[in-house]
Amino acid sequence: MRKTEYPVAIRNLIAQLRQMPGVGPRSAERIALWIVRARNDQPAQISRAITETRQAVHPCALCGFFTTEEICEICADSSRPTELLCIVEQPTDILPLEKTGAFRGRYHSLGGKISPLDHVGPEDLRINELLDRLDRERISEIIFALPADVEGEATTNYLVKLSGRSSERQACDANSYRPRPPRRRRVGIG
Repeated sequence: MRKTEYPVAIRNLIAQLRQMPGVGPRSAERIALWIVRARNDQPAQISRAITETRQAVHPCALCGFFTTEEICEICADSSRPTELLCIVEQPTDILPLEKTGAFRGRYHSLGGKISPLDHVGPEDLRINELLDRLDRERISEIIFALPADVEGEATTNYLVKLSGRSSERQACDANSYRPRPPRRRRVGIG
């Protein structure tokens, strides 16, 4: 007896939906069947929104946050102190920090953290962009808001050592540095 399956188009849609983070096989199947059975144009609206977002949104040239312009609203905000820089792992880490209102400086997203087991090295992150910013901008304090796990600490230590090669920068601890006198500050995510 032959096994009955969904048509190829639905199976392909389910397979594509499973690629999304947090969407397992059962959820992918439910979403696909909702798309097929929807009586209104909501699936088409969702499809258009996805296409438009993919075309319009890109990383900020300075910090890596999401924007439709060359630089994001945060980097374009002239009321923010330019000498404070908060380094985060992902652009998605910026918005939660912004919502707290505790930090009003600028950000830099690395796009990940050093993780040899996952084959992610310094060359895979936005470290060169960070070093360019440090050379170009007058940063007096850096706050490392990286996860407090082995990879986050390794990334922080790597950046502190790397930045120590620059003139007049002095490492204070694994989580912040600034020119003399040193001030300790720790912000952790995760």
